[in-house]
Amino acid sequence: MARQLKSAAREPLRDEVVHWDVHFPISGVECNPLLPPLVAFGIATVVSSAGVSGAFLLLPFQMSVLGFTSPAVSATNLLYNIVAIPGGVSQYIREGRMAWPIAGTTLLGTLPGIFIGALVRVKYMPDARSAKFFVGLVLLWLGWRILSQWYRRVASRGSVADPIRDKFRRRLPPEARVRTKRITWRTVEYEFWGETFSFSVPVLLGLAFVVGIVGGIYGIGGGAIIAPFIVSVLRLPVYTIAGATLFGSFVTSIAGVGVYEYLAHLPVSTGLAVRPDWMLGGLFGIGGLAGTFVGARLQKYLPELWIRLLLGVLVAGVAFRYIGQFLSG
Repeated sequence: MARQLKSAAREPLRDEVVHWDVHFPISGVECNPLLPPLVAFGIATVVSSAGVSGAFLLLPFQMSVLGFTSPAVSATNLLYNIVAIPGGVSQYIREGRMAWPIAGTTLLGTLPGIFIGALVRVKYMPDARSAKFFVGLVLLWLGWRILSQWYRRVASRGSVADPIRDKFRRRLPPEARVRTKRITWRTVEYEFWGETFSFSVPVLLGLAFVVGIVGGIYGIGGGAIIAPFIVSVLRLPVYTIAGATLFGSFVTSIAGVGVYEYLAHLPVSTGLAVRPDWMLGGLFGIGGLAGTFVGARLQKYLPELWIRLLLGVLVAGVAFRYIGQFLSG
């Protein structure tokens, strides 16, 4: 009798543990409410020092682990960016590492693209399988460039004098702040830690437009593609582009969520879950908000070579995953 009473007393406890899971009606996901913020915090802490919010890593997590595969997953990923990114951006602005010309140029190119990408996602690519293969190839190329440049710089240590490279091995001092020197329709020049850097405005605008389309399709904000491109092709230091790419992803994500909400009311989305899962995206965003703040704080303590290596490995890893999913599909 005593054993039966003890067994009966344990049953509600087991049921209570099971009921910790929460059902999110828009996405259909059912999980512990602590899981989204914890996962987002870990991802954002690691990647935000490289100018990436982590949305490109959250997307496969939502699709593969949580089983969230409708077009609404893209909108939810963009919602994550809106909540999460201000933590990192505020820190970069406070510490003077926000390159506003880069942020402005990427916004001008990305915003039109995000509208087109969202429409393509809903109307022509509800599963986005072919676009995933294309994005995988682009990310693979960018990852290869970053890692090959990283290897050459490591291999040349001690054999080739490079004052800038040697500078960026050390912790950033308080005077290492971005200062704009010249802006024209062709070129922007800025100074950072006593060194001058420049980039082509038309090149960055064109790239940002393409990235906006891809970001609208996938709900990644675009930072995962723009950041490695700027680092590997335009050869600008990670310290100066991280805040700008995060800010660009933040604004374009606001536009993207608005587009998905609008499309949810049109006949083109009939029968599809299109609008973001606000509760799930908000939970991811809360964890990401803390993570981007911590990652931005940590950046000044990290040598640039380490940040480049991290960015290259992450980009290449996601590229192989996308290509593998397409080929196995």
